[in-house]
Amino acid sequence: MVLTGEHFLQEGLITGDQLNQAITKQRELDNKESLARILVQMGFISERDRVRCLGKVWGVPFADINEVMPQAEALELLSPQNARKFKALPIERHGSRVIVAMVNPLDIFAIDEIRLITGLDVEPMIVIEEDLYGALQQYYRSEGELLAGVIRDFDGSELSIGATPDDEQEQEADDAPIIRLANLIISQAVIDKASDIHIEPQKDGLRVRYRIDGVLMEGMNLPKKVSAALSSRFKIIANMDIAEKRMPQDNRISMTVSGKEFDFRVSTLPCVFGEKIVMRVLDKGSIKVGLKKLGLLENNLAAIEDMCTKTYGIILVTGPTGSGKSTTLYSILNHINTGDNNIITIEDPVEYELSGINQCGVNVRAGMTFAAGLRSMLRQDPDVIMVGEMRDNETATIAMEAALTGHLVLSTLHTNDAPSAPTRLIDMGVEPFLISSSVIGILAQRLMRVTCTNCKEQYQVKKSDIVRFGFELPNHIMDDGNETITLYRGAGCEKCKKSGYKGRTGVHELMLMTDEIRDMILKHEPAHLLRATAVKNGMQTLQSDALSKVLLGITTIDEVIRVIYA
Repeated sequence: MVLTGEHFLQEGLITGDQLNQAITKQRELDNKESLARILVQMGFISERDRVRCLGKVWGVPFADINEVMPQAEALELLSPQNARKFKALPIERHGSRVIVAMVNPLDIFAIDEIRLITGLDVEPMIVIEEDLYGALQQYYRSEGELLAGVIRDFDGSELSIGATPDDEQEQEADDAPIIRLANLIISQAVIDKASDIHIEPQKDGLRVRYRIDGVLMEGMNLPKKVSAALSSRFKIIANMDIAEKRMPQDNRISMTVSGKEFDFRVSTLPCVFGEKIVMRVLDKGSIKVGLKKLGLLENNLAAIEDMCTKTYGIILVTGPTGSGKSTTLYSILNHINTGDNNIITIEDPVEYELSGINQCGVNVRAGMTFAAGLRSMLRQDPDVIMVGEMRDNETATIAMEAALTGHLVLSTLHTNDAPSAPTRLIDMGVEPFLISSSVIGILAQRLMRVTCTNCKEQYQVKKSDIVRFGFELPNHIMDDGNETITLYRGAGCEKCKKSGYKGRTGVHELMLMTDEIRDMILKHEPAHLLRATAVKNGMQTLQSDALSKVLLGITTIDEVIRVIYA
């Protein structure tokens, strides 16, 4: 049987309107993509929903590997090589049968092979592909032993193969210790869902660190002898000049890791003890596109959905680098992208490709700046325009004039909070009347780590301690007669690497443009007065939004203090 949109309707996962939007997008793509995957891309369902429903249609039970610990005797039935080859993980053995989690439980050839290897009857279950790869790495890999073997095999020579290898050389290269080490560093980043890999030469060694959920964590400590060869290997992968060690270099590459496509932005920087390498990991398949996946509270979500219905004006998203602004813009675009409008973006660079949307990249050398691209886009009959960033007066002015002439414009700005955005635009030289006339709303945001659900525990804290940190508890909590309040934190487990956190969510501050605020912008009123007026009109500040998520058990007080009060 084929998985159709009707199955998701019956499960109550989507509405009829959402199904129609997905069907329209599928037609635009000439039916090259399945309807179920389009629903996932549009944020209407999760990958878990898709796989679970697919299993129900095929008559195969769903296996949640994150919640199940495979039996040791079951794992021994398949070698790591065969487990990866068949995309399968043995979970339990019961007498003459074995339960196996598989990406494709209808692959009769793989099932027959597993039956021959194990000598047991196979009962397949369906599993999310990404979860399976993570489990294979977790249960079939001893990182310490693998790393020790790579270092032991490395003879200290410079890497010479790999620049332009033929087939035979490439086969030999895969077995080279330094290449195995480079692959290990990259695959570990993918397993841990790291956003960046830092390879840092020290005086007496080489340190590898991963940025996971916004925080740098120790990965590996390697001997100094591998530094030069490892640097050369990453330069070869990134098509850089391996002979140039005195100048910074950067490039962008695509690689397949654990069966998934990834983009890496590679940057080298000459330092005292060697070249520091940073790789930004971009997983195109895992971007959380969808307004309901951003962590917006109900009132903010409703307000943003209302703003998306406007036919003209500017929606600004502000925050520091790495606060999820691009993901929010992509989610808004995905919400707007119903198939009956022309959406064009200009970005630097295009990080994630969205189907049905025309995306352009900045190329300063070719004269394709934000301002030049924006002018050209206005001649392409757009309905919605997304400008990656307002960096200068010219770009901001053109964008605002476009908003006044009947276009919905989305863009980002670097400010600490929403009320500071108009002041920042005025400082850039934008006329106040343009700002007050064109801006619909300003969303400021940060990313905070989420308490690990696997090791979450309750604890009591005095209300006076929370107030002392500057938080304002709601009246119904302050007046309930108790001195303490129940909060949640992660105790630390293997799944969260003892940190107590797993994943991130957004914290938001949405300032809607009212007539009162527009008048204040025209009068050049400072940001603190705009803030006071916005709060009076119902704006929830970053601090109060974060506290709401603490009281809901989503995150912790410590994390709020780290992110909001840093």
